[in-house]
Amino acid sequence: MTITHTTDGIIDHYRSAFSARAPHLPGAGTDWLPQRRREAFDRFSRLGFPSPDREDWKYTPIDALTEHSYRFADEQFADDGHPGDSLPERHRNTIEALYLPDTDGYCLVFIDGRHIPELSRAGKPAAGAVVGSLAENLAAPTGTPAARIPDRYLDRHLPTPVSGFAALNSALFTDGALIYLPAGTTLPEPVQLLFVSTHGEEPAISLPRILIVAEPGSAVDVVESFASLDDAIAGNAPHLTNAVTEIAVGANARVRHCKLQTEAEQTALHVATVRVHQAEDSRFLSHSVSAGARIARNDIEAVIDGEGGECTLDGLYLAGGRQHVDYHTRIEHAKPNGTSQERYKGILTGKAHGVFNGEVYVHPHAQHTDAKQRNENLLLSKNAQVDTKPQLDIFADDVQCAHGATVGQMDENMLFYLRSRGIAVDEAEKLLTYGFAGEIVHRAPVPGLETKLTHDVLTRALDSGFAGSGG
Repeated sequence: MTITHTTDGIIDHYRSAFSARAPHLPGAGTDWLPQRRREAFDRFSRLGFPSPDREDWKYTPIDALTEHSYRFADEQFADDGHPGDSLPERHRNTIEALYLPDTDGYCLVFIDGRHIPELSRAGKPAAGAVVGSLAENLAAPTGTPAARIPDRYLDRHLPTPVSGFAALNSALFTDGALIYLPAGTTLPEPVQLLFVSTHGEEPAISLPRILIVAEPGSAVDVVESFASLDDAIAGNAPHLTNAVTEIAVGANARVRHCKLQTEAEQTALHVATVRVHQAEDSRFLSHSVSAGARIARNDIEAVIDGEGGECTLDGLYLAGGRQHVDYHTRIEHAKPNGTSQERYKGILTGKAHGVFNGEVYVHPHAQHTDAKQRNENLLLSKNAQVDTKPQLDIFADDVQCAHGATVGQMDENMLFYLRSRGIAVDEAEKLLTYGFAGEIVHRAPVPGLETKLTHDVLTRALDSGFAGSGG
């Protein structure tokens, strides 16, 4: 039984918006996307938003995500203009500081869900590869490769049943990114997708859609970055980012997908769905760091649908004050000889709340599966809280699977050792916290990302008193 949270007035708000916006959305002139959008909105109408009565949503403060009839963030811009046209210089500087260092690869910048070419950067092209705005590619002439790719892959690998959030994105997304690698192609530099939100006087929503396709034998690294401009201050209305990423990894292909979420802690709300489909002998790695937003919900699901597939999920979440961060992962071993590893770590202080729910599902015929899952949490205050639930559902008899979870506080013996060597208590706490997070930070697979995580996220958090905030 699917339990939903419908809130009739909000559903009616989106129904009216769909009727008004659908004829003008990207792909409206194609012979396939309008129908797919209608089907998605019908699913959303039936599903509504998840209810806290559902096991997988019972810890997420769903009412805070659905209490507003959000306006669409891109409506503040003229149809023929770009939000970058009148962007203040200080905001341009803020955005440029978010660029991934040590790389000359593609960087696509989006403000409130719309692609901004003048702030973006082109990378080194590869023969047959497509890297660009999803909306622009949906406008490509019928029959061209750029037009055929979304038709073949878009909305094909989402979970069944999808959540109401994912269905709403499928129905009403305005823009996003398309990354396509033909067989045997490798992009030499990572692709950064930078999504920046503004915050104004009215609650707003943006719906980024990302489609990544790696054909057999290809390889690509992608970094999704989510941030807020510095006008996201207390008293401003919330901005909800509802993002969906679909990733298709072909036989013998490799995709490394990284995500860095540092949106405004007081006004940003973040819901993200990542769905991965893997063919035989494919390799997929997810490296996800969540350090922002008042509420952040991340759903990551990978289906190893080919023999010999490898899946690695690494994650780090930092939360303080009254932040809520929520990771739900599912790795489905559908074929034999698959390998998966999960490592998630959480650091929480103040009155923050963290949730980790990780499931590994092994089908009866997926023999010789090797799956490992671990979640570790460090609580830096007596009022911080974490709910962790690693889960194995195994229906094959010749497998090696293990899981574990820990929740603890600062190691007093290690703290005493450092203090006995003349290190002040605040510095000692920073060192131990950094050491705890370092395993995930140092596993960042993309050049420049470890540097950004170390200096822009972890060091900044610790220098601001995160480790010693107590409460």
